[in-house]
Amino acid sequence: VTKLKMPGNFKSLLDQQMVGPSTEAFAESDFPVQSFKPKVQMPFKRIPGQNTRKVEEERRRRLYLSFDIAELLASKGVDSNQLMPRHYDPDNIPPIEETKDSVFPIYLPLKVFDDDEYDCRTPEEWLSLGLEPGSSDRKPVPGKALLPTDDVLGHEDPKNQELVYEWIEVGVLDYDKETELYLVHKTDKKGLVRDEEGRPILNGGITREG
Repeated sequence: VTKLKMPGNFKSLLDQQMVGPSTEAFAESDFPVQSFKPKVQMPFKRIPGQNTRKVEEERRRRLYLSFDIAELLASKGVDSNQLMPRHYDPDNIPPIEETKDSVFPIYLPLKVFDDDEYDCRTPEEWLSLGLEPGSSDRKPVPGKALLPTDDVLGHEDPKNQELVYEWIEVGVLDYDKETELYLVHKTDKKGLVRDEEGRPILNGGITREG
């Protein structure tokens, strides 16, 4: 009789034994799991013939993740880069014959067309999705924002004619009731919301130092 000898590469051998897909989340994320769950207004007690609440949440989650706001706007003929107002330069107005668009600058801000009457959540409810059970820290909430690709020039002059605006993955950190604006932070290449030192940004970016 011999005793069981544990191979040195046991973990790698165990990883090779995985059969079929897994629902376990292997990718690192700075977003809470519940921040991706859609709001479903249906009774908790299932009515015969209807889907359960969890099934409906998962179906809507997958449906919403399949949408891309840039593609949806492009399908309607909307150029996202033209949604941001720029400085008006009367000395460099192109002739009507050379441009397909209007020669006049955009003068109505997007806020004029904003309507939150049918929003499914208030700003406070959106931010509360970053709270995890048993934790006092509030994580960022995933979203997309129309931001300039050049961060330096974008901060110096958001209306510069040379800027290119795109829909970018961000983490929503906070909300200002007075200005009705969200504070967001771009995600890195791994989809994480980190500061300059590589630490997760929590509680809207507020630290002990301020």
